[in-house]
Amino acid sequence: MPNPNDSRRQQRGPGRGKQREPSEYEEEVLQIDRVTRVVKGGRRLRFRATVVVGNKKGKVGIGIGKSNEVVGAIQKAIRKAKRDMVLVPLINDTIPHEIKTKFKSARIILMPASPGTGIIAGGAVRKIAELSGIKNLLSKMVGGNNRITNAKATIRALSRLQTTKQDS
Repeated sequence: MPNPNDSRRQQRGPGRGKQREPSEYEEEVLQIDRVTRVVKGGRRLRFRATVVVGNKKGKVGIGIGKSNEVVGAIQKAIRKAKRDMVLVPLINDTIPHEIKTKFKSARIILMPASPGTGIIAGGAVRKIAELSGIKNLLSKMVGGNNRITNAKATIRALSRLQTTKQDS
C-alpha cells in the first residue's frame, strides 16, 4: 500500500532528490582544530579545518576555513582551496627537479624519484603529493612539525617547479 506522505515529500523544494554530479577534484582533510577566543562572557568555540583539494592530474590547492560547525569550516576550506590551485609540472609521474623551500619555520626538500619508488613522504607532504598526481617522490621535512606550515611550504615548493621546453 503506498504511503500518503511520499507524494508530499517529493514536492518539497526545488531540486530536492537530484544527485549532485561528481566533482573532478578529490578532497582530503588535513586537520580539524577546536579554537577558542576569550570574550566577556567566557570562551567562544569555533572550528578550523585545513583541506587539500586536487585532481590527480597536476592541479592541487590548500585551504583553511573557520566556522562554528565542522561541516561549515570544511566547506569554506574546500572553496578556498579550489580558488588557490597551483599547477604542478609532472614528468614520468614525478617532479622535474629537486627543490628546497622554506615557509616560516618549515623547510621542505622535494626530490624526483625513479619509477616504482612511490611517495616517500610523511604527513601533509604525502597527502598533497597524492592529490597532485605525483606517484614517485622523495621528501624531507626539516624544522617545524606544524602541519599547516609544512603544507604551505609544500605548495610553495610545487608552485616553484619549472620545466624546460624539451621536457614538456
